[in-house]
Amino acid sequence: MKTYKYENKIEKLGTLYLVPTPIGNLLDITQRALIVLKTVDIIAAEDTRHTKILLKKFKIKNNLISFHKFNEKLRTKKIIEYLKNKKNVALVSNAGTPIINDPGFYLISQCIDLYKKINIVPLPGPCAAITALIASGCSTKKFCYEGFIPSKKNTRIKLFNSLKKERRTIIFYESSIRLINSLIDIKNILGKDRYIVISKELTKKWEYIHRGFIEDVISWIQEDHMRSKGEIVLIIKEKNKKYIKKEKNKKIFKTFKILKKILTEKEASKIAVKIHKTKKNYFYKYLFKKNNM
Repeated sequence: MKTYKYENKIEKLGTLYLVPTPIGNLLDITQRALIVLKTVDIIAAEDTRHTKILLKKFKIKNNLISFHKFNEKLRTKKIIEYLKNKKNVALVSNAGTPIINDPGFYLISQCIDLYKKINIVPLPGPCAAITALIASGCSTKKFCYEGFIPSKKNTRIKLFNSLKKERRTIIFYESSIRLINSLIDIKNILGKDRYIVISKELTKKWEYIHRGFIEDVISWIQEDHMRSKGEIVLIIKEKNKKYIKKEKNKKIFKTFKILKKILTEKEASKIAVKIHKTKKNYFYKYLFKKNNM
C-alpha cells in the first residue's frame, strides 16, 4: 500500500514578543529580554525616549516606534503589517510587564482573533504588583489586582463599596497626589482596622515598604508629605477568619443595641443572633467582653 507524506504548508508569520523591562533598577532585566531587544526587527515602545535610556545602557541599537494609548489602534494596524511580512516585533512599556495597565491589549486581541498564525511569546520579568505582594506579609494564595484607583471620588467610593465582601488580598496602584484621599475613603468604607501595606519606588535606591493599620499609616504619611511621593503599590490585607468573626459580631451588636431599646437583653440577643444566622455562644462571649470593658 502506498503511503503519502504530507507536509505542513501553513506559512508562519512574524513573532510578537511581550518583553518586561525593569521597574526601577536597570540590572533587573533578563538576558533573554536583552537578546530579544537586540534581534527583533522593531521595538514598539510606550515612550521611545524612556526606552532609549534602557537600550543605551546595554548598547542596543534597534528600530523604535511609539505605541501608547493615544495611537494604539493606529499602530496596531502597522504592527500587524510588520508581522504579516514575517518581521519580529518586541512590545515594551515604560516599566514592568507590558499590558498590565499599559497599552497592548487591543494589539494582542487583534493578533489572536484575526491572524492565528502570528506567534505571541510572553517573556517573564518584573511586575510592581507581584514584587510588592511577595514582600507584603499578606496572603499570596488568593489575591485580586484592581489596577489604578479611580481619580474621581464617586467612582472610587463605588469601587471600594464593591470590595466590602472581598476576602482575598487586594492590590492597587495609586498616584502620590491621591494617596491620602484614597486611604481615607478605604478607612471609611472598609474599616479603620484594615491592615495595609504601602510599597513605594520599588527596586530604586529610595524604595520603602511600610506596613500597619490604615489609621496609623495615614498619620505616618501626614507627618511627612515626602512619604507619599513616587510610584506606589497599595495592598489591603486579606480578611482572615478572626477578622470576619469580629466584623460579624459588630453587626450583631449593632442590631442587639437597637432591639434592647424595646426588649430585654436576653430577648434582644436571641433575636439578633437569629437575624445574623450565627451561633449564640460566639455572640454571648463577645457581649460579655463588651459589658466588662
